[in-house]
Amino acid sequence: MSPSDLRLRGRQPDDLAVLWRWMHAEQAPAWQQWDAPYFHAARPPSDLSLTAFVARAEDQPPSPHLRILDLHGQCVGQVSRSEEAPAGGGWWDLGVLIFDPAHWGGGLGTQALRLWTAATFAETDAHVLTLTTWGGNGRLMRAAERAGYTECARIPQGRLLSRASAGTA
Repeated sequence: MSPSDLRLRGRQPDDLAVLWRWMHAEQAPAWQQWDAPYFHAARPPSDLSLTAFVARAEDQPPSPHLRILDLHGQCVGQVSRSEEAPAGGGWWDLGVLIFDPAHWGGGLGTQALRLWTAATFAETDAHVLTLTTWGGNGRLMRAAERAGYTECARIPQGRLLSRASAGTA
């Protein structure tokens, strides 16, 4: 499957079971080892049922700041963005999440970031876009570089991370 087949779209009802699986049902999904593992190490396992997740999602309209990564009609991940303070200042921080490691390493993250960057500039007042990650997330750093981003800062020892919470990273 080619990264050029990837598209961004709004959330659809069929996506909810996939989102619930990767966000709540999987005990230790691999993506959490790369997505700021210091946050996930302190988070207790979710006991949110699929029924409760769907009910909550159906009560809330989809956010314009989240999109589904669609590969041949299947939800394989999502992108997000949040505005940095002050509101209206034009600074947005982006995120990319590809759930299944089977989809890693083939350029989908780079393509997702390119598409999300273009959408963010088109849909918001953005004039600065950033990605925030930790030093162990080499895949995101390489994807960002391929998508045209430039590293602007590192904060050594900004967060203490034990080997247990980092998995094998």
